[in-house]
Amino acid sequence: MKELEEIFGIKIDNSDFFVKALTHPSYTKEQELPYTENYERLEFLGDAVLKLLTSEILYNTFPDYPEGNLSKIRSIVVSDNTLSCIAHDIGLCRLIRAGSHEIKQKVTDIESVCACAFEAVLGAYYLDNKLKNLIPFLTGVLMPYIEKVDKNFERYNAKAILQEYTQFLTKDIPVYRLVNESGPAHNKIFEVQVSYKGEVVASGTGRTKKEAEQHAAYEACKILGVI
Repeated sequence: MKELEEIFGIKIDNSDFFVKALTHPSYTKEQELPYTENYERLEFLGDAVLKLLTSEILYNTFPDYPEGNLSKIRSIVVSDNTLSCIAHDIGLCRLIRAGSHEIKQKVTDIESVCACAFEAVLGAYYLDNKLKNLIPFLTGVLMPYIEKVDKNFERYNAKAILQEYTQFLTKDIPVYRLVNESGPAHNKIFEVQVSYKGEVVASGTGRTKKEAEQHAAYEACKILGVI
């Protein structure tokens, strides 16, 4: 709990919430504990907390942006990819406890697991009556990503841009196909091809299928002269 307080800079009153927030389902299964003792329910709550507070940060950061732009930036900033990067950077992932087999399989390095734990901790702080304290913390860790997305919006929104362009031309939509995946289970690299009207236009790689699709779409947009 002291490490968690140092990471977030927020005092913990009820440690029970945070023990659950850092407990992977494999641990409760291995220890034959109730499913309510892992992070899944807190992750559900924390997801809502994250979206609410991120919306407030974006609302205040970009006073002239329409709702559509704010929604698109938020969807990228609160993605598993971003949350996992943050969780690794702040040292949260190493605090997750899991079953002995899953520890050997490095489950605490998996993107979705780290993202879930991060959201679960936010849910725990909400239940600990620390909602207002989360704003400065989230502003600090999210702002670099918010600024990056804002400056490179086309790259992050390439799939939507490509689909709007192709549908405008012929009403056909791009088709994405996974062509390769490599690396260990906790650190896979995916390669995706994007086709339009039956012809491969471009390919891209990423740590998730969605990220690979975005990269492929961005390359396709450049090739087609859309951006």
